[in-house]
Amino acid sequence: MASTATSARRVALASLIGTTIEWYDFFIYGTAAALVFNQLFFPKFDPVVGTVAAFATFAVGFLARPIGGVLFAHFGDRLGRKPMLITSLMLMGVATLLMGLLPTYATIGVWAPILLTLLRFAQGIGVGGEWGGAALMAVEHAPKGKRGFYGSWPQVGVPAGLLLGNLTFTALSANMTDETFMAWGWRVPFLCSAVLIVVGFAIRLKISESPVFEQAMQRKEQERAEQMPVVEVLRKHPRTILLAAGSFLATNATFYVGTTWIVSYATKTLDYERTTVLSANALLAAVDIPLMMAFGLLSDRIGRRGMSLSGMLVLALFAVPWIMLVDSGSIGLFLLAGIVVQACRTAVYGPQSAFFSELFSTRLRYSGASLSYQIASILGGGIAPMICTALFAATGSSFSIAGYVVVLCLISFVSTYLLTETYKRDLTDTATPVKA
Repeated sequence: MASTATSARRVALASLIGTTIEWYDFFIYGTAAALVFNQLFFPKFDPVVGTVAAFATFAVGFLARPIGGVLFAHFGDRLGRKPMLITSLMLMGVATLLMGLLPTYATIGVWAPILLTLLRFAQGIGVGGEWGGAALMAVEHAPKGKRGFYGSWPQVGVPAGLLLGNLTFTALSANMTDETFMAWGWRVPFLCSAVLIVVGFAIRLKISESPVFEQAMQRKEQERAEQMPVVEVLRKHPRTILLAAGSFLATNATFYVGTTWIVSYATKTLDYERTTVLSANALLAAVDIPLMMAFGLLSDRIGRRGMSLSGMLVLALFAVPWIMLVDSGSIGLFLLAGIVVQACRTAVYGPQSAFFSELFSTRLRYSGASLSYQIASILGGGIAPMICTALFAATGSSFSIAGYVVVLCLISFVSTYLLTETYKRDLTDTATPVKA
């Protein structure tokens, strides 16, 4: 059962706007961690150790994401997708606003990094519940044969949020001295979140509940779910969840390597200008948007699995050239490398909402899809900048980062190969999840 085309577009747009706001909030933390948090919240540490500590707090958000995924999925599979989208948006917004108001170590001492970590944890809870709800709303409203395309809309919120955050930081960096930026300029992106959250809240109040979920409720299918849907999906389908999570490892890790670790590495080790690197990342995020939607549309015609396998293979082969081009010191080659990496990533990430949604039946879909996504976010994304920093410090060679990427690509390739193609599946099917 699908919505009308008009309703589907409205929901897809609402999902896009909401995820853009949520990921803006999530990503400005990563940029601030790469640029200033080591000095403002961890000034007692050696610069390298302080950077690792700042990235460790960045990783805390990813550790919280499965908790948010499980919590919101439990209620999303029982009460509906829409209420969870509104709640996750508000939680993320409040946490981000409070970060912008947080005193630094110089003012309140050790409480500054403690409170920063707690707020980052709250951010992780919010974004953990966001992806599953937004993805399912877009996919379950989609017209027949267009789930990949409509499912790509909430995925686009990731580069759109990154683009918005990078543009904000770039504008501030270009118009402020380093002293002013360190004193208060870094707070501006966090405080701006308050306005964005109000806009997102108003939009999400107006969308309708998922028709697939409502149909399931009319059949009283949800009454057959256990008290904790996540317990049921873990007990009955652990292999599917692990393979789905594995299929996302490389895509997720390379995103955070490129948008967080390389920002720090390029500006602090290779002496790229901070504004130049932020501008380059903003441009790469803009390139992501049409690529992601194009690959989502293409997956409706040729399937999700083969496209993902191709993306992982090319990404593995390009890992060493990627690092070489970044190390060249040329911003043009930096951009060229980034475009190739983004094309590989979006071949996987564009159709991912549809792919993960199609792996599970309606009553377990929020739980199964969210858990798979968030496990990969911890193992692939959250710790990636910290691992890269540690690898580079231990080896003194940036090629250790390429090796890390290749290993993750191999894991993702094998995991995707072992999953079943899903693009022709009927989402209203009440059967158990697709067998991996």
